[in-house]
Amino acid sequence: MARLKGLGYSWAMLTRDFWYDLPEDRIAQAPVRPRDHSKLMILNCAQKSLEHRHFYDLPDYLKPGDLLIVNDTKVFKARLPAIRPWRPEEAQRVKSDAPGVAIEIFLLRPEGDNWLALAKPAKKLKINDSIIISPDFQGRVADKQADGTLLIHFDLPTEKVFELTDKYGQIPTPPYVEQAPADAQDYQTVYAEKTGSAAAPTAGFHFTDELITKLKNQGLKFARVTLHVGLGTFKPVQAEKIEDHTMHAEWIEVSPETCQLIKQVKKDGGRVIAVGTTSVRALEGAARANDNQLKPFQGFTNIFIKPGDVFYVIDTMVTNFHLPQSTLIMLVSALAQSKMTEPDQGRQFVLKAYQEAINNDYRFYSFGDAMLITE
Repeated sequence: MARLKGLGYSWAMLTRDFWYDLPEDRIAQAPVRPRDHSKLMILNCAQKSLEHRHFYDLPDYLKPGDLLIVNDTKVFKARLPAIRPWRPEEAQRVKSDAPGVAIEIFLLRPEGDNWLALAKPAKKLKINDSIIISPDFQGRVADKQADGTLLIHFDLPTEKVFELTDKYGQIPTPPYVEQAPADAQDYQTVYAEKTGSAAAPTAGFHFTDELITKLKNQGLKFARVTLHVGLGTFKPVQAEKIEDHTMHAEWIEVSPETCQLIKQVKKDGGRVIAVGTTSVRALEGAARANDNQLKPFQGFTNIFIKPGDVFYVIDTMVTNFHLPQSTLIMLVSALAQSKMTEPDQGRQFVLKAYQEAINNDYRFYSFGDAMLITE
């Protein structure tokens, strides 16, 4: 059983322990402009103190020689309106001019010769059913899996599928965002480069080109990792005990150059600051894949970081305010706990910060405000 350990005390972690009540009007529906004018809460774990600033104040809390790690994944238009044509037995009895059943396909990632996907309504699809997105973009259901996902086969190379999603797809904003932004760039970071995410690494939304330049001029270093966001990041925790939650795998890449820069920064006494939970999972996932030593890595990770776990690479992080009972708030609590001396202090401190954010009109979730967790 997964437990917090320390001073002879253990506490079994339950999903409900990460619950908090959030008024609906705190859920951000659009980004702040300029991006770096979002609020920034400073969580000082050593002093157990909270401070209210703005994101453009971030340079005040970083030192020359510190290293910021960003996730350079780029979101593709993964949400696809489609038609499942009538099956022969249906066509005989259906009295409709419609060409078939309207469905929505949500592509997650390439998987072999197929694409892992979700569908709504999934019950309308059977194996070998055709799926028509447009005359030049058609596929078929290759498999239906036990976890509710589908495998869809397109007789097209991966690059062509990405090209067609950009033409016919929609921005895959989360369900709590009522209307997708008119400008697709609002759902990308300014440093997005490698196409492959079905959701954005939202902690990076707060950075502007100007702020990055200011940080570099201050002596901060930047490095990149890639984690293509999929079900592993946003699948809700439904198990009563968090140890029973299964993470979906997500593709990561940590380059030799990034590994070398991290080692040099640590040797020189600088801090490794992850921008977002996806950067944390990429770095810590690469380390766990190599006996807890950071080495270049390219492949899948299903790492689930929870309180009591050890961090082998990062020292601190920038992150947003996350959904209750999500793996993301559990990860944030884990980092806070790693800086505490008493069991369960990290979770309690994070939930205290969340309540403070609610009381001070912070904006939550993807387009919301940020926090910096420090020593």
